[in-house]
Amino acid sequence: MAINAQLVKELRDKTGLGMMDCKKALTATNGDIEAAIQKMREDGALKAEKKQSQAAEGVVITASEGATAIVVEVNCQTDFVARDEHFLAFAKALTQTALSEKTEDTAAVLAAQATDGTFEEWRLNLISKLGENIQLRRIKRLDSAQVVGHYCHRNRIGVLVELDKDCDDLARDVALHIAAINPQCISGEDADPELLEKEKAIFIEQAKQSGKPDNIIEKMIEGRIKKYLKEISLLDQAFIKDPDTTVGQLVAKSDAKVLQFVRFELGEGIEIETKDFAEEVKAQVEGSKT
Repeated sequence: MAINAQLVKELRDKTGLGMMDCKKALTATNGDIEAAIQKMREDGALKAEKKQSQAAEGVVITASEGATAIVVEVNCQTDFVARDEHFLAFAKALTQTALSEKTEDTAAVLAAQATDGTFEEWRLNLISKLGENIQLRRIKRLDSAQVVGHYCHRNRIGVLVELDKDCDDLARDVALHIAAINPQCISGEDADPELLEKEKAIFIEQAKQSGKPDNIIEKMIEGRIKKYLKEISLLDQAFIKDPDTTVGQLVAKSDAKVLQFVRFELGEGIEIETKDFAEEVKAQVEGSKT
């Protein structure tokens, strides 16, 4: 079947992809529009799987509705795509769907219906259009009897905070502090035992190198652990807006308590594959000779 300009335009209007990509898909499917769209989606999935570098750029978004708040991380590979209006529209729509469905299940959100098809179909279309791996990485939700405070810093850090009292301004201030300072726990009693053991091992090794007696070393380690706990505990930290007041004192002024918090930082924990640029260029040149 001859692939005319009108057919290519129709497919381009539906997918937003380039004319050559549309013509190629139509040629492969003998001019069948729906089959061409499906092929493009499948090619997009393959393209995503073939991407070598892990997607660690993107956006973190927070949103709330009543007593429910949510934080979502959607990844791409470059900050250029992270600012793209189509990518941002996708990420915001994902967030709103996760919020309205009150779910943390990324697979369920991707399977949900979007404006035109599912979110997974939308994702694959974006991969084809933007040429990058795009992933819905994680979702976290907090439900409360009160209003959950949230704060998002430049779409790179998102924080949710639950207090035991309905104090919007206080919750937002605490969330802002958590975004800036990154505490590891609410109080020293909540500290991760594994994290403490790792730090203690470092302190022990450092203390041994001092050459001091064991009883002195023991007191040094005890003092360092106490200091470390204050540094990582939210309530013991100096409030970012008023260093003369701890977060614990700030919350106590409103007779409130911090029940829990969640902090997402864009790309945290993702290992990026580093490449030798010269070797990469050399490989491309060698490949072009075959």
